[in-house]
Amino acid sequence: MLPVCLLLAAVCLQGSLLQEAGTREQRKPFFERFRRLEEQFRRFQEVTLLHLQGIAGNYNISYNIDTRFRHLADQYDTIAAALNVSHAALQEDLGSLKIWMKKLQKRTKKLNSKLSSLAEALSESRKQSSGERLQQSALLSNLTLQTASHVAHLTTLHTSRNTLQKELESLQQASRSQGTKLEALEQRLKNTLHKEILASGHHELAAAQRLNQTPHDKLLEAEGSQGHSVKKLHAKHKQRKKLEEKRQQVLAQAAKRGLQSSLFHGNKTPRQERQPETPTVPEPQAARQQLRRVAQISQEQLQSPSPKKPGTICNVDSMLLFPNASTENFATFSQGFQTSLHELSVCSWVSTHAHSLGTILSYATEENDNKLVLHGRNTAAPASIHFVIGDPAFRELPVGRVLDGGWHHMCVIWSSTQGKYWFYVDRRLASTGSKFQEGYEIPPGGSLVLGQEQDVVGGGFDPSEAFVGRLAGFAIWNRTLMPGEVSSIAIGKGLPRGTILRLADVSSLNGSVQKVNCTCLENC
Repeated sequence: MLPVCLLLAAVCLQGSLLQEAGTREQRKPFFERFRRLEEQFRRFQEVTLLHLQGIAGNYNISYNIDTRFRHLADQYDTIAAALNVSHAALQEDLGSLKIWMKKLQKRTKKLNSKLSSLAEALSESRKQSSGERLQQSALLSNLTLQTASHVAHLTTLHTSRNTLQKELESLQQASRSQGTKLEALEQRLKNTLHKEILASGHHELAAAQRLNQTPHDKLLEAEGSQGHSVKKLHAKHKQRKKLEEKRQQVLAQAAKRGLQSSLFHGNKTPRQERQPETPTVPEPQAARQQLRRVAQISQEQLQSPSPKKPGTICNVDSMLLFPNASTENFATFSQGFQTSLHELSVCSWVSTHAHSLGTILSYATEENDNKLVLHGRNTAAPASIHFVIGDPAFRELPVGRVLDGGWHHMCVIWSSTQGKYWFYVDRRLASTGSKFQEGYEIPPGGSLVLGQEQDVVGGGFDPSEAFVGRLAGFAIWNRTLMPGEVSSIAIGKGLPRGTILRLADVSSLNGSVQKVNCTCLENC
């Protein structure tokens, strides 16, 4: 308002001055003064206008500042609201993070406990392996000592064989010399007999001549007597042969006795008398047989002991008989797994005459009916079964050697670490692999059934997947068994530590399933 009033006053003053201009023309000095005043007024007006414009500009600036302050206040309110929303979201995120942190702490505690148990198991297995190594080293040292003694015995037998051969050669030479002497004696006997026959003939001829008999008749009588003497000579010859045979037998026995006594008494000749009570030394053939027997014994000791026959395997506890392929034949446990499993081992003795193995084990939960399954079908490949952990993941295991009706020991072992698994049949590794459900966890609280495959929890059975046969010594561990432990179970040394389920834990037998208590397989 003040600038407007000033403008009006300036306009009125200018009008009054214009009206008075006529009168002032008469007075020039006054007009000049008025012009000066007018110029001064104009200058004053310009100055005032400049001041008024500055004041108006300052007023506009203050008005703009207020609007800006209001705009800034609105922006502050929106930013504050956004900050409140973000703070609430951060609080929610922090709450969820705290929950996850608690879960992670629980899992880390579980993992630490599992790692500690694994470390203990490893330390125990190392102790067992060290003990087994010490036993093996002791056995090896004993075997080396036994082999050294056998080798020494063999060397002594070899030297005795050489001495026997030398003695036999000397005996052969002695028998040859004795044979030549016997031949000379036979020749002498023949000569003496011939001389006696001739002398008797000549004596008879001389007697006939003295009795004045005819020579012809006497000769005939002499020839008859000579023939009779020849017959006597043949009889004596036969007797001599018999005597020679008896003599040879006596010489052979004497040679044997001489050989025996020479080995123990030194320088006695074979012709000396031997006592029948002197210790005997085996002949070369008997020595060879003894050498062979010693070699066989040493080889048997060096070889590893063969496994016992199935009939002599004990520590089986009990057996379940599944007589036919019916959906009513199955066995259940009162409780499934109590805790989550990251490792497990399932072992059992199996006997079946069927063309396929069927279902040994089925573990189902509400989430998945195939959390853990060992099953085969009579329509699929009969020489294999499926090892399922968390359907649809599975591995195919060979069971061709099991389908012969005899008892066979099976072990299935799995670990979530790197997803490794092992399958043993009669202590031999039949299949192995890795990256099978790596990091997977089998949850607790499910339904565990023997002999049938569950399509729903506790039911949904199919007769083509049923097990027909006998199960003995069934057991489950919550850890991976070592190969030595699998072998100890298979040869009947008992179950290792840490079993979580056995046939003694079976709560109900359904259908025609029968349970037989037997400690050894030969009684099952």
